[in-house]
Amino acid sequence: MNAEVQWKGRMTFTGAADSGFEVPLGSSPEVGGDNDGFRPMELMALSLAGCTAMDVISILGKKRQEISDFQVKVNTERSETHPKVFTNAVIEYHVAGKDISEKAVTRAMELSADTYCPAQAMLGKVMPLKIKYFIYEGETLDSAKLAIEGKIQ
Repeated sequence: MNAEVQWKGRMTFTGAADSGFEVPLGSSPEVGGDNDGFRPMELMALSLAGCTAMDVISILGKKRQEISDFQVKVNTERSETHPKVFTNAVIEYHVAGKDISEKAVTRAMELSADTYCPAQAMLGKVMPLKIKYFIYEGETLDSAKLAIEGKIQ
């Protein structure tokens, strides 16, 4: 895989990779930026969320779970001193649908963590990752009723 970043002026960049898509990179005005793009560390958290989300939704589909809404949130903490690395993260899976199996959800999360998601495997080597899940009965996460809440350690 190859990636590149092209400087656009001040603290504005455009990133691209083999897929051909581009993503804007920027920084806050406090460090000379124009607040016009993702921060690089935001993309690291986003890549973790996206990687495991794709695994889990694919596995749940194969397990014939009727998923109507799905979201993965990643909450990170960073060190206060430079290089301000992530010190830990909590991954939250929010799954809505009809008669969702807790066993299927936990197995899908475990498979993502242990077998399929390279972002989770890499980041898990340098910081603790906690996993939480919320299963809702209903069509959308906004309107569904929380049915099951749990965590995997």
